[in-house]
Amino acid sequence: MNSSRGGSTPERFLVSVVDDDESIRESLPDLLQEFGFVSRTFSSGKDFLSSEYVNSTRCLILDFMMPGMTGLEVQAELNRRGRKIPIIFITAKRDDAVRAKALERGAVKFLYKPFSDTALLEALNAAIQMK
Repeated sequence: MNSSRGGSTPERFLVSVVDDDESIRESLPDLLQEFGFVSRTFSSGKDFLSSEYVNSTRCLILDFMMPGMTGLEVQAELNRRGRKIPIIFITAKRDDAVRAKALERGAVKFLYKPFSDTALLEALNAAIQMK
């Protein structure tokens, strides 16, 4: 399931959101638009990986725990493809070992739900600096 939001922000600032939680897919695009980003949403890692937006995504907000394909599996597949997209992991489950593994594999940030608008903006700014 894809949705697009955004105004005149250049496509190079496309932020893709992958989360099986519909409330996240509905709320984050509005916040991202307020921050000046264009966004696309996906309900699963497989949907994102098979989309036309993989190559134009400049930052990925990725849920860690999803049915079918976990966030770490999506990250591993992107690495296998040579796609170095800055990833901001989000999760409701607090697990420091998992957090460390995601960051070790190149994630920019690992945010625990619920996170503040400020924390997300700081993570996005860090991701932009990586590109």
